Amino acid sequence: MIDIPVHNLQGKQIDTFQLDEQLLGGEVRPALLKQAYVRYHANQRLGTSKTKKRSEVAYSTRKLYKQKGTGNARRGSAQTNILRHGAHGHSKKPHSWRQKMPVKMRRLANRNALLAKAVDGQIKLVDQIKFEKPSTKQFADLLASLNIDRSCLLALTHTTSTEARSARNLSDIKLTNVEQLNAFDLLNNRYVLVERAALENWIAKQTASLTEQDVDIPTEAN
Repeated sequence: MIDIPVHNLQGKQIDTFQLDEQLLGGEVRPALLKQAYVRYHANQRLGTSKTKKRSEVAYSTRKLYKQKGTGNARRGSAQTNILRHGAHGHSKKPHSWRQKMPVKMRRLANRNALLAKAVDGQIKLVDQIKFEKPSTKQFADLLASLNIDRSCLLALTHTTSTEARSARNLSDIKLTNVEQLNAFDLLNNRYVLVERAALENWIAKQTASLTEQDVDIPTEAN
């Protein structure tokens, strides 16, 4: 079990949350996390870059000037890639950069990224994040009381809430819905700030369909 402190809005520790590392993969798996990170990053690429080759450039194909007698270098069509407004010698074509990854591996990578944050002590749990009205100063004070001085992933149940509007003007704050927590966002930010109840629900949903073999929990017979 990993003990994670639970704080109030003033940054004072009021409780401890016990996180079962077996439900999150048992140990940090760097190779799996890297594969999930690269896949997510690659899948964000549109792959729509395109340049024209010689057959696609709208130019006449006539010879610019006669071969001999001008004193200039021999020259053919204006479509050549060494002339201004000419075609590209090795043109770009639309290309899909998407990578595939089995569903079980993706889900395990998401849980394992959370485990990596827990091992490094970079999960900041708050009992309840509740503001009466949007206040950037109040949210900045919360970050200061929790010693969050680097990039932070703020995972909320509702991204249009008062708390979300309080954080959107702060630099280095990445806002996401707690249901959409993934390995890329977790690894791409130093800290993750989340409510205790929201984290419990996310872990419960992620591990709902796991068997003992998937979790790798030792049995009494072993």
